[in-house]
Amino acid sequence: MKDLFKGVKKFCSSDYSKNKKLFEELKQSQSPHTLFICCSDSRVLPDLITKSLPGELFIVRNIANLVPYWRESDEYLATTSAIEYAVLALEVENIVVCGHSNCGGCRALMNPGSTGKMTHVAKWMELSAGARERVKSKSGEHCREDLIEKENVLLQIEHLMTYPFVSERSKAGKLNVYGWYYDIGAGAVYNYDWEKKEFTRI
Repeated sequence: MKDLFKGVKKFCSSDYSKNKKLFEELKQSQSPHTLFICCSDSRVLPDLITKSLPGELFIVRNIANLVPYWRESDEYLATTSAIEYAVLALEVENIVVCGHSNCGGCRALMNPGSTGKMTHVAKWMELSAGARERVKSKSGEHCREDLIEKENVLLQIEHLMTYPFVSERSKAGKLNVYGWYYDIGAGAVYNYDWEKKEFTRI
């Protein structure tokens, strides 16, 4: 915790001072241009890899960057409500679903039962089971972890399109949807090219 306290002090004395005008502008409202859906993994820092400033990204984080199907429900739906707010209230122009290398959630798909007593994690990862099956159908029983991670990004975009307000705005050209893959060790980010049907390095 000492490092966190030290970091806060440095932010106040340095970063805040350098961007005081920006923070003054942001104190009353926000208008981010992009909804960024990524993994909760501590190594994935959207602001760092995109060099974004405060106010530019509306960020949703969860295990394995998953998007639940759209449905009306009396449950407490964190990811669904965040997407709804970003699109309908903030009117973001873009949505990025960003997966990453060495994803523990996707690795669990390759080893059923590895979640042990983490029953909520196991249930959550059911949203990604289709990615494993697709890779198996293409590559046989040998499923490379990175292939599942990339296929998972595309599957979650499909889930995203079940949201009526997302699909409507996308078809109308008012909302752009991107699939990204971040290779942590290489410091490389890949964008999915829908025409070539492959991830290409940005």
